[in-house]
Amino acid sequence: MNRTRLLQTCAFASALASLVATPSGVIGDDWPQWGGPQRNFSWNEPGLLASFPAEGPKVLWRAKVDTGYTGPAVANGKIFLMDYVLKEGDPKVHPSNRNDLKGTERVLCFDAASGKSLWTYEYDQPYHISYPEGPRCTPAVDGDMVYTLGAEGYLHCLSVDDGKVIWKRELKVDYKMPESPIWGFSAHPLVHGDLLYCVVGGEGSIAVAFNKKDGKEVWRSMSAKEPGYCPPILVNKNGVEQLIIWHAESINGLDPQTGKVLWSSKLVPSYAMAIAAPAVDGDFLFASGLGASALLKFDPSGSATEVWQGKGFQTSHSPIIAENGHAYGVDRTGWLRCIELQTGERKWQTTEPAVGERPTNPGTAFIVKNGDRFLIAGETGELTIARMTPEKYEKICSAKLLEPTHDSFDHKALWSCPAYANGCMYWRNDNELICVSLKAE
Repeated sequence: MNRTRLLQTCAFASALASLVATPSGVIGDDWPQWGGPQRNFSWNEPGLLASFPAEGPKVLWRAKVDTGYTGPAVANGKIFLMDYVLKEGDPKVHPSNRNDLKGTERVLCFDAASGKSLWTYEYDQPYHISYPEGPRCTPAVDGDMVYTLGAEGYLHCLSVDDGKVIWKRELKVDYKMPESPIWGFSAHPLVHGDLLYCVVGGEGSIAVAFNKKDGKEVWRSMSAKEPGYCPPILVNKNGVEQLIIWHAESINGLDPQTGKVLWSSKLVPSYAMAIAAPAVDGDFLFASGLGASALLKFDPSGSATEVWQGKGFQTSHSPIIAENGHAYGVDRTGWLRCIELQTGERKWQTTEPAVGERPTNPGTAFIVKNGDRFLIAGETGELTIARMTPEKYEKICSAKLLEPTHDSFDHKALWSCPAYANGCMYWRNDNELICVSLKAE
């Protein structure tokens, strides 16, 4: 067996061994959901460019899309994405005000190799939310089904082959919510085993598990003043599998099969802005949001207790990567920071890959680990390859790939999380979806 084949075999074995938070039927280097196969923003693809050429990496194709924050999902040679086609209203953003728009939410399916449109599913969807430029949640692909959640709470299960509806639910109505969260339904759905987990809202239904085949409710759990925007994640600690839910009042560990709360720790973000998923490193769980951050530690029973609050960094959209006792992430003003987990001590910081030379408010970047390097997709539309250790940040190269198009206070930004698969990066703004080759020649 040659070295390349051996590496591929090892990667395959590793993927099979890491079943927590991995949709059934997913193998290889697909990116079938928000955060990748294990929902941890890690990409194991070998053979990538050591550095970008002077002209930048090659854009293989471009496909027309409309507005939206949704990142793509890539599975079995297809790309799934959501957007919004505006028909009436002013989408100009004021963070504290809701906009009334009329338009169509769409689920788009493209061929991953060519960018050719394969099918489109659409439905009328009035918006009464802030930042109304489109849906937020990355589709979740599981075998022959894809699950999508729109900004106003329409949950769909569609056939990956032709986009036909298998089942659908209107979460805002089903769970008696007077209105959607001000910034829309934003917590990316999670498929695991026979269940689909969603953050919803309403009395006793912050977290809800559905049968993934027919959409029937299996359990509902917890109440809070607001659901927040944080995607659910699954962890396995000392043989105890847990669903982690961070809402507007606390961070919680739930039994994934019943919804029973196993532990809870008070953690109150400003404006209910629990957005970034907590990151796990060994026995530690680090959560970071607007105006709130905390480190928790799992004990042998699987319960988690607080170590500290209010240290480290406070992020908005940026994914957090935690490893070897440290965490990397972008705070709300665009500083990429490294902290030591046990103490919360800052080791270094830079604004360069996220927002450029000066901080902005808010600022973000989407970080993915690949081997000993990191791919950092900044809100400026630049992709940076860097090395990050507790000692330093070391830029290798960067290239401008997309124009930022989302309204963000006094500037334009790119707040859509890219996907990585097939040796390529798939990234979108409000005008186009692009496929960029990151393979070494």
